[in-house]
Amino acid sequence: MKVTINDVAKLAGVSMKTVSRVINKEPSVRKKTYDLVMSAVNELNYQPNIAARNLAGTSSFAIGLVYDNPNAYYVIDMQNGVLSRCKEEGYELVIHPCSYLDDNMQDDFKTMIKRSRLAGLVLTPPLSEQQSIIDMLDELGVHYVRLLSGRDTDLTQKNNCILVNDFAAAYEITEHLVSLGHKKIAFVLGDKEHKSTSERLAGYHQALKDHNIEPADELIYEGSYSFESGVNGAKALLKDGNPNNITAILGGNDEVAAGALFAARLMNIDIPAELSITGFEDSPFSRQTWPKLTTAHQANDVISEHAARLLFSKARGSRTQDKDIKTTFTPSLVVRESTGPAQQQ
Repeated sequence: MKVTINDVAKLAGVSMKTVSRVINKEPSVRKKTYDLVMSAVNELNYQPNIAARNLAGTSSFAIGLVYDNPNAYYVIDMQNGVLSRCKEEGYELVIHPCSYLDDNMQDDFKTMIKRSRLAGLVLTPPLSEQQSIIDMLDELGVHYVRLLSGRDTDLTQKNNCILVNDFAAAYEITEHLVSLGHKKIAFVLGDKEHKSTSERLAGYHQALKDHNIEPADELIYEGSYSFESGVNGAKALLKDGNPNNITAILGGNDEVAAGALFAARLMNIDIPAELSITGFEDSPFSRQTWPKLTTAHQANDVISEHAARLLFSKARGSRTQDKDIKTTFTPSLVVRESTGPAQQQ
Protein backbone atom coordinates (compact mmCIF):
# COMPACT_ATOMS: atom_id res chain seq x y z
CA MET A 1 0.00 0.00 0.00
CA LYS A 2 1.09 3.59 -0.65
CA VAL A 3 2.77 5.23 2.31
CA THR A 4 0.89 8.32 3.54
CA ILE A 5 1.82 11.36 5.55
CA ASN A 6 -0.16 9.82 8.44
CA ASP A 7 2.17 6.78 8.40
CA VAL A 8 5.19 9.08 8.67
CA ALA A 9 3.60 11.02 11.54
CA LYS A 10 2.86 7.82 13.49
CA LEU A 11 6.38 6.44 13.07
CA ALA A 12 7.98 9.75 14.04
CA GLY A 13 5.56 10.31 16.92
CA VAL A 14 4.54 13.77 15.74
CA SER A 15 1.48 15.38 14.19
CA MET A 16 0.76 15.38 10.45
CA LYS A 17 1.08 19.17 10.55
CA THR A 18 4.64 18.83 11.86
CA VAL A 19 5.49 16.36 9.07
CA SER A 20 4.08 18.84 6.55
CA ARG A 21 6.20 21.65 8.01
CA VAL A 22 9.34 19.50 7.74
CA ILE A 23 8.62 18.42 4.16
CA ASN A 24 7.92 22.04 3.20
CA LYS A 25 11.26 23.00 4.79
CA GLU A 26 9.79 25.71 6.97
CA PRO A 27 12.64 27.52 8.80
CA SER A 28 10.98 27.42 12.24
CA VAL A 29 11.27 23.60 12.63
CA ARG A 30 13.80 22.53 15.26
CA LYS A 31 16.69 20.36 14.05
CA LYS A 32 15.82 17.51 16.41
CA THR A 33 12.26 17.38 15.05
CA TYR A 34 13.49 17.71 11.47
CA ASP A 35 15.91 14.80 11.88
CA LEU A 36 13.22 12.64 13.53
CA VAL A 37 10.71 13.20 10.73
CA MET A 38 13.26 12.79 7.93
CA SER A 39 14.39 9.50 9.49
CA ALA A 40 10.79 8.25 9.26
CA VAL A 41 10.47 9.58 5.70
CA ASN A 42 13.58 7.70 4.62
CA GLU A 43 12.66 4.49 6.47
CA LEU A 44 9.21 4.38 4.85
CA ASN A 45 10.47 5.72 1.51
CA TYR A 46 7.68 8.30 1.63
CA GLN A 47 7.18 10.28 -1.59
CA PRO A 48 5.13 13.49 -1.16
CA ASN A 49 2.35 13.90 -3.71
CA ILE A 50 3.09 17.32 -5.17
CA ALA A 51 -0.20 17.59 -7.04
CA ALA A 52 -2.15 16.80 -3.89
CA ARG A 53 -0.13 19.35 -1.92
CA ASN A 54 -0.98 22.01 -4.49
CA LEU A 55 -4.69 21.22 -4.39
CA ALA A 56 -4.88 20.87 -0.63
CA GLY A 57 -3.49 24.22 0.37
CA THR A 58 -2.65 27.72 -0.72
CA SER A 59 1.09 27.12 -1.01
CA SER A 60 2.61 26.31 -4.38
CA PHE A 61 5.21 23.61 -4.89
CA ALA A 62 6.46 24.68 -8.30
CA ILE A 63 8.77 27.43 -9.49
CA GLY A 64 9.13 28.86 -12.98
CA LEU A 65 12.10 29.38 -15.30
CA VAL A 66 11.35 32.10 -17.85
CA TYR A 67 13.62 32.66 -20.83
CA ASP A 68 13.94 34.29 -24.23
CA ASN A 69 17.14 32.90 -25.70
CA PRO A 70 17.61 31.11 -29.04
CA ASN A 71 20.67 29.22 -27.76
CA ALA A 72 19.46 25.70 -26.94
CA TYR A 73 22.64 24.84 -25.01
CA TYR A 74 22.16 27.87 -22.76
CA VAL A 75 18.53 26.97 -22.06
CA ILE A 76 19.32 23.31 -21.30
CA ASP A 77 22.12 24.24 -18.89
CA MET A 78 19.87 26.75 -17.13
CA GLN A 79 17.09 24.19 -16.91
CA ASN A 80 19.38 21.49 -15.51
CA GLY A 81 20.76 23.81 -12.85
CA VAL A 82 17.34 24.89 -11.58
CA LEU A 83 16.00 21.31 -11.78
CA SER A 84 18.81 19.99 -9.61
CA ARG A 85 17.79 22.33 -6.82
CA CYS A 86 14.08 21.66 -7.32
CA LYS A 87 14.69 17.96 -6.76
CA GLU A 88 16.48 18.74 -3.50
CA GLU A 89 13.56 20.89 -2.36
CA GLY A 90 10.76 18.58 -3.57
CA TYR A 91 9.45 21.12 -6.08
CA GLU A 92 8.41 20.91 -9.72
CA LEU A 93 9.72 23.21 -12.46
CA VAL A 94 7.55 25.07 -14.95
CA ILE A 95 9.49 26.18 -18.04
CA HIS A 96 8.09 29.17 -19.91
CA PRO A 97 9.69 30.42 -23.14
CA CYS A 98 8.53 33.81 -24.37
CA SER A 99 9.56 36.72 -26.55
CA TYR A 100 10.08 40.09 -24.95
CA LEU A 101 9.35 41.66 -28.37
CA ASP A 102 5.80 40.23 -28.36
CA ASP A 103 3.23 42.98 -27.67
CA ASN A 104 1.18 40.57 -25.52
CA MET A 105 4.17 39.12 -23.67
CA GLN A 106 3.50 40.79 -20.32
CA ASP A 107 -0.19 39.81 -20.25
CA ASP A 108 0.66 36.22 -21.20
CA PHE A 109 3.35 36.20 -18.53
CA LYS A 110 0.90 37.38 -15.88
CA THR A 111 -1.65 34.76 -16.92
CA MET A 112 0.97 32.00 -16.70
CA ILE A 113 1.95 33.05 -13.18
CA LYS A 114 -1.64 33.04 -11.93
CA ARG A 115 -2.58 29.79 -13.68
CA SER A 116 0.50 27.88 -12.51
CA ARG A 117 0.32 29.17 -8.92
CA LEU A 118 4.09 29.44 -8.76
CA ALA A 119 6.09 29.89 -5.58
CA GLY A 120 8.57 32.02 -7.48
CA LEU A 121 10.44 32.66 -10.71
CA VAL A 122 13.98 32.57 -12.07
CA LEU A 123 14.31 35.21 -14.80
CA THR A 124 17.02 35.05 -17.46
CA PRO A 125 18.22 37.86 -19.76
CA PRO A 126 16.90 39.88 -21.47
CA LEU A 127 13.62 39.41 -19.54
CA SER A 128 15.42 39.92 -16.23
CA GLU A 129 16.54 43.34 -17.51
CA GLN A 130 13.02 44.61 -18.33
CA GLN A 131 11.90 47.05 -15.63
CA SER A 132 8.24 46.69 -16.66
CA ILE A 133 8.38 42.97 -15.84
CA ILE A 134 10.05 43.60 -12.48
CA ASP A 135 7.40 46.20 -11.62
CA MET A 136 4.65 43.74 -12.53
CA LEU A 137 6.12 40.99 -10.34
CA ASP A 138 6.51 43.41 -7.43
CA GLU A 139 2.87 44.43 -7.84
CA LEU A 140 1.77 40.78 -7.86
CA GLY A 141 3.92 40.02 -4.83
CA VAL A 142 5.75 37.21 -6.63
CA HIS A 143 9.16 36.05 -5.43
CA TYR A 144 11.81 36.21 -8.15
CA VAL A 145 15.54 36.06 -8.77
CA ARG A 146 17.15 37.83 -11.71
CA LEU A 147 20.14 36.59 -13.68
CA LEU A 148 21.94 39.72 -14.84
CA SER A 149 25.09 40.68 -16.68
CA GLY A 150 26.90 43.13 -14.45
CA ARG A 151 29.48 43.97 -11.84
CA ASP A 152 29.21 44.24 -8.06
CA THR A 153 29.21 48.02 -8.30
CA ASP A 154 26.16 48.10 -10.59
CA LEU A 155 23.42 47.40 -8.06
CA THR A 156 22.55 48.88 -4.69
CA GLN A 157 20.12 46.03 -3.94
CA LYS A 158 21.49 42.63 -4.88
CA ASN A 159 19.38 40.45 -2.62
CA ASN A 160 17.45 39.04 -5.57
CA CYS A 161 20.12 39.02 -8.29
CA ILE A 162 22.80 36.65 -9.56
CA LEU A 163 25.42 38.63 -11.47
CA VAL A 164 27.65 37.43 -14.31
CA ASN A 165 30.70 39.66 -14.76
CA ASP A 166 30.88 39.71 -18.56
CA PHE A 167 33.01 42.86 -18.43
CA ALA A 168 35.88 41.12 -16.63
CA ALA A 169 35.66 38.04 -18.86
CA ALA A 170 35.74 40.06 -22.09
CA TYR A 171 38.65 42.07 -20.70
CA GLU A 172 40.58 38.84 -20.06
CA ILE A 173 39.87 37.45 -23.54
CA THR A 174 40.95 40.70 -25.20
CA GLU A 175 44.07 40.87 -23.05
CA HIS A 176 44.91 37.31 -24.10
CA LEU A 177 44.76 38.36 -27.76
CA VAL A 178 46.86 41.45 -27.07
CA SER A 179 49.46 39.28 -25.32
CA LEU A 180 49.78 37.32 -28.57
CA GLY A 181 50.64 40.52 -30.42
CA HIS A 182 47.20 41.30 -31.85
CA LYS A 183 46.31 44.98 -32.21
CA LYS A 184 43.64 44.88 -34.90
CA ILE A 185 41.02 42.94 -32.96
CA ALA A 186 37.49 42.96 -34.38
CA PHE A 187 34.35 42.23 -32.36
CA VAL A 188 31.15 40.64 -33.69
CA LEU A 189 28.57 41.70 -31.11
CA GLY A 190 25.50 39.84 -29.87
CA ASP A 191 21.98 41.25 -29.63
CA LYS A 192 22.06 44.89 -28.53
CA GLU A 193 19.01 44.29 -26.30
CA HIS A 194 21.08 42.05 -24.01
CA LYS A 195 23.09 43.83 -21.33
CA SER A 196 25.76 41.17 -21.77
CA THR A 197 26.50 42.69 -25.18
CA SER A 198 27.26 46.14 -23.81
CA GLU A 199 29.21 44.67 -20.87
CA ARG A 200 31.38 42.52 -23.13
CA LEU A 201 31.97 45.44 -25.47
CA ALA A 202 32.96 47.63 -22.51
CA GLY A 203 35.45 45.01 -21.29
CA TYR A 204 36.93 44.75 -24.78
CA HIS A 205 37.29 48.54 -25.05
CA GLN A 206 38.87 48.85 -21.61
CA ALA A 207 41.44 46.14 -22.29
CA LEU A 208 42.47 47.83 -25.54
CA LYS A 209 42.79 51.22 -23.87
CA ASP A 210 44.82 49.77 -20.98
CA HIS A 211 47.28 48.44 -23.54
CA ASN A 212 47.42 51.72 -25.48
CA ILE A 213 45.39 50.42 -28.43
CA GLU A 214 42.78 52.85 -29.70
CA PRO A 215 39.40 51.16 -30.31
CA ALA A 216 38.11 51.59 -33.88
CA ASP A 217 34.45 51.69 -34.88
CA GLU A 218 35.19 49.96 -38.18
CA LEU A 219 36.28 46.86 -36.25
CA ILE A 220 32.86 46.47 -34.59
CA TYR A 221 30.05 44.50 -36.26
CA GLU A 222 26.60 44.77 -34.67
CA GLY A 223 25.04 41.34 -34.91
CA SER A 224 23.09 38.86 -32.81
CA TYR A 225 23.88 35.77 -30.76
CA SER A 226 23.69 33.35 -33.71
CA PHE A 227 25.89 31.30 -36.04
CA GLU A 228 24.57 33.24 -39.05
CA SER A 229 25.57 36.52 -37.46
CA GLY A 230 29.12 35.23 -37.05
CA VAL A 231 29.24 34.23 -40.72
CA ASN A 232 27.90 37.59 -41.91
CA GLY A 233 30.05 39.56 -39.48
CA ALA A 234 33.30 37.89 -40.51
CA LYS A 235 32.49 38.29 -44.20
CA ALA A 236 31.75 42.00 -43.71
CA LEU A 237 34.87 42.64 -41.63
CA LEU A 238 37.26 40.72 -43.88
CA LYS A 239 35.84 41.61 -47.30
CA ASP A 240 37.93 43.24 -50.06
CA GLY A 241 41.16 41.68 -48.89
CA ASN A 242 40.88 42.68 -45.21
CA PRO A 243 41.71 46.41 -45.62
CA ASN A 244 41.79 46.98 -41.84
CA ASN A 245 44.47 44.29 -41.37
CA ILE A 246 42.36 42.43 -38.80
CA THR A 247 44.33 39.63 -37.14
CA ALA A 248 41.76 38.51 -34.54
CA ILE A 249 37.99 38.35 -34.13
CA LEU A 250 36.20 38.19 -30.79
CA GLY A 251 32.79 36.55 -31.13
CA GLY A 252 29.93 37.68 -28.89
CA ASN A 253 29.38 34.03 -27.98
CA ASP A 254 30.53 30.62 -29.19
CA GLU A 255 27.87 30.37 -31.88
CA VAL A 256 29.02 33.70 -33.32
CA ALA A 257 32.66 32.59 -33.16
CA ALA A 258 31.84 29.28 -34.86
CA GLY A 259 30.11 31.21 -37.63
CA ALA A 260 33.11 33.51 -38.02
CA LEU A 261 35.43 30.50 -38.21
CA PHE A 262 33.22 28.93 -40.89
CA ALA A 263 33.29 32.15 -42.95
CA ALA A 264 37.07 32.39 -42.61
CA ARG A 265 37.48 28.86 -43.95
CA LEU A 266 35.28 29.74 -46.94
CA MET A 267 37.68 32.63 -47.58
CA ASN A 268 40.69 30.27 -47.30
CA ILE A 269 42.01 32.02 -44.19
CA ASP A 270 44.14 29.82 -41.96
CA ILE A 271 43.08 29.64 -38.30
CA PRO A 272 45.04 30.61 -36.21
CA ALA A 273 48.09 31.28 -38.42
CA GLU A 274 46.39 34.16 -40.26
CA LEU A 275 43.45 34.92 -37.99
CA SER A 276 42.70 34.17 -34.34
CA ILE A 277 39.08 33.71 -33.27
CA THR A 278 37.61 33.59 -29.76
CA GLY A 279 34.16 32.82 -28.44
CA PHE A 280 32.35 33.28 -25.16
CA GLU A 281 30.46 30.96 -22.74
CA ASP A 282 32.28 27.63 -23.46
CA SER A 283 29.20 25.96 -24.94
CA PRO A 284 29.51 22.68 -26.92
CA PHE A 285 29.94 24.86 -30.02
CA SER A 286 33.41 25.78 -28.77
CA ARG A 287 34.49 22.13 -28.74
CA GLN A 288 32.78 21.05 -31.96
CA THR A 289 34.72 23.35 -34.29
CA TRP A 290 38.13 22.74 -35.79
CA PRO A 291 40.26 24.16 -34.42
CA LYS A 292 38.52 24.24 -31.04
CA LEU A 293 37.68 27.71 -29.79
CA THR A 294 39.43 29.78 -27.18
CA THR A 295 36.55 31.06 -25.07
CA ALA A 296 35.37 32.11 -21.60
CA HIS A 297 33.93 29.30 -19.50
CA GLN A 298 30.52 30.24 -18.10
CA ALA A 299 29.00 27.57 -15.86
CA ASN A 300 25.33 28.25 -16.66
CA ASP A 301 24.10 25.17 -14.79
CA VAL A 302 25.93 26.23 -11.62
CA ILE A 303 24.78 29.84 -12.01
CA SER A 304 21.12 28.84 -12.36
CA GLU A 305 21.39 26.36 -9.48
CA HIS A 306 22.51 29.19 -7.20
CA ALA A 307 19.68 31.36 -8.55
CA ALA A 308 17.20 28.64 -7.56
CA ARG A 309 18.77 28.33 -4.11
CA LEU A 310 18.45 32.07 -3.62
CA LEU A 311 14.81 31.93 -4.77
CA PHE A 312 13.92 29.20 -2.26
CA SER A 313 15.65 31.18 0.48
CA LYS A 314 13.58 34.24 -0.38
CA ALA A 315 10.33 32.28 -0.68
CA ARG A 316 10.82 30.93 2.84
CA GLY A 317 11.32 34.42 4.15
CA SER A 318 14.84 33.76 5.40
CA ARG A 319 16.22 36.91 6.97
CA THR A 320 19.83 35.95 6.37
CA GLN A 321 21.13 34.69 3.06
CA ASP A 322 22.65 31.22 2.90
CA LYS A 323 26.42 31.82 3.05
CA ASP A 324 26.93 29.05 0.47
CA ILE A 325 24.93 30.93 -2.18
CA LYS A 326 27.26 32.63 -4.65
CA THR A 327 25.80 35.80 -6.16
CA THR A 328 28.58 36.89 -8.55
CA PHE A 329 30.21 34.72 -11.22
CA THR A 330 33.08 35.66 -13.54
CA PRO A 331 33.59 33.50 -16.65
CA SER A 332 37.19 32.25 -16.90
CA LEU A 333 39.49 32.14 -19.91
CA VAL A 334 39.89 28.78 -21.67
CA VAL A 335 42.75 28.81 -24.22
CA ARG A 336 42.43 26.40 -27.13
CA GLU A 337 43.74 26.05 -30.68
CA SER A 338 41.82 28.90 -32.38
CA THR A 339 44.19 31.61 -31.11
CA GLY A 340 47.88 32.09 -31.88
CA PRO A 341 50.53 34.77 -32.36
CA ALA A 342 49.63 37.66 -34.67
CA GLN A 343 51.23 37.78 -38.10
CA GLN A 344 53.73 40.58 -38.50
CA GLN A 345 52.15 43.32 -40.62
